Amino acid sequence: MRNIKAMGLLILALLTGLAAAVYASGWVSRQGNIASNKVVVAVVDIELGSKINAQMLSTADWPSGSVPPGAFNELKDVQDRVAKVSVLRGEAILEGKLAPVGTKGGLSAVIAAGKRAMTVRVNDVVGVAGFALPGNYVDVMVNAQQDKDKGEEGRQISKTVLEHVLVLAVAQEAGRDDTKPKVVSAVTLELSPEDSEKLDLARSVGTLSLVLRNQVDKATVATNGITKRQLFGDKEILPVSMVAAAPAAATAKPRSSSSKPVMAPAMECVEVIQSSGRALNCF
Repeated sequence: MRNIKAMGLLILALLTGLAAAVYASGWVSRQGNIASNKVVVAVVDIELGSKINAQMLSTADWPSGSVPPGAFNELKDVQDRVAKVSVLRGEAILEGKLAPVGTKGGLSAVIAAGKRAMTVRVNDVVGVAGFALPGNYVDVMVNAQQDKDKGEEGRQISKTVLEHVLVLAVAQEAGRDDTKPKVVSAVTLELSPEDSEKLDLARSVGTLSLVLRNQVDKATVATNGITKRQLFGDKEILPVSMVAAAPAAATAKPRSSSSKPVMAPAMECVEVIQSSGRALNCF
């Protein structure tokens, strides 16, 4: 009796194992029948601006339903193209990541259409302590002396002249994957032709500073700049005519609400002390 039960359990185990094997075989067969396409992928990390050769590429099976737009099927279609963004190992090579056909390698390949690259000298302070890295955005501020007007001495002013400027490279490096600060002597910026002219004039009339900004902050903020007098809160010196008229105005009859006060132009006065007396000269 015991032999019959043992034989029955053995037969049941064999049938269960056979069913599992048949099921697994069918699952593997179905997976192999899924349609796939060959897609060109990178076998090494490719830096932006690099010229792509055959040693950097390979092909991989990619499910037909999930092939990304712009993918390539043949290695020859990608060879000698230039990457305008960094491509990681195992990542599919897409048309949107490549510069136009015929583009030579180097920094010029990553400059956007209609833009220009311009380099400015920086130090550890101007370069935001080395945090102005490729791929970051900065504002450009200039500190300069204003032109003299009507005999007045030119005022020193600091003003933001360019906003949301892309840093293309620092020194001779254009890689955008590094986050460590790099203190360098030059920074290359991507500018429109008009902004290139502004930057060239700004660096010739004063000293430049780079102001690091949030990468997703694209808002433009118009400022009037700030002068030394405004910085320290100095008050304008009233001319003598207004000082002398103040007591008389206190005793005069009040004017109607419709009349508007006439303000004399602001002037600077210097008190000159001589042996014969004192004199107040205003300019």
